[in-house]
Amino acid sequence: MVTIKLFGLLKTLASNQTDLSVALNGGRRVKDLVAVLDGQYPRIGELIHKRKVLVSVNQEIAHEETEIKDGDEVALLPPFAGGAMMVPSPSHDGQGGDDSMLVRVQQENFSVDAEIDRVRQRSTRIGGIAIFLGTARDRSRGHDVSRITFEHYEGMAQRKLREIRERALKDFNVIEALILHRYGDIQIGENIVLIVVGAEHRADAFRACQWCIDELKQITPIWKLEQTPEGQVWVEEHP
Repeated sequence: MVTIKLFGLLKTLASNQTDLSVALNGGRRVKDLVAVLDGQYPRIGELIHKRKVLVSVNQEIAHEETEIKDGDEVALLPPFAGGAMMVPSPSHDGQGGDDSMLVRVQQENFSVDAEIDRVRQRSTRIGGIAIFLGTARDRSRGHDVSRITFEHYEGMAQRKLREIRERALKDFNVIEALILHRYGDIQIGENIVLIVVGAEHRADAFRACQWCIDELKQITPIWKLEQTPEGQVWVEEHP
């Protein structure tokens, strides 16, 4: 018996269940799991075949031949709200600090000024800081929105954000990067996501900041539920 975590719109397709327990009938690979889902939850199986839903095993995207062993963590990942092993962080000449505070997924709101200061204090070489702040708006895709709820895959979401930070530090000429995303219920006008990048020069900071938010929307397992006059809508993609 395999227990499968469900997120976003998949919970709706599975009668509002948060997880499924299925027997693989002797199979041990992802393709065997998908075959079982085809029979028991055909709408979910169809989405997997269309690659609109991905299968993850132990928080890594799996392919059809990936083996599923006893105790493995299996999840089905619908399209993220925006539509790898972590490399070591390069050394900096900053004033120290807790790296864990530079990548966070949290429920509570945050102070933009405090987070900018957190990056600023990492190094006296920082001469330019670029930020992206995402906030909750009251209209989306032509309909009114009264509230937004973000769901995330605990553990995998944090790991993907750490991966983005490390890649930004490695691939761009920047000194520090901070990535923060909230989850849970968020009221209109409140903060959602913050990217802060510090570099010696502004152009490098701007480039890395834009790359970070674009990458976040592509690879981070976070899902967005909008409350509209027509009911709740899971957002599969947004700009």
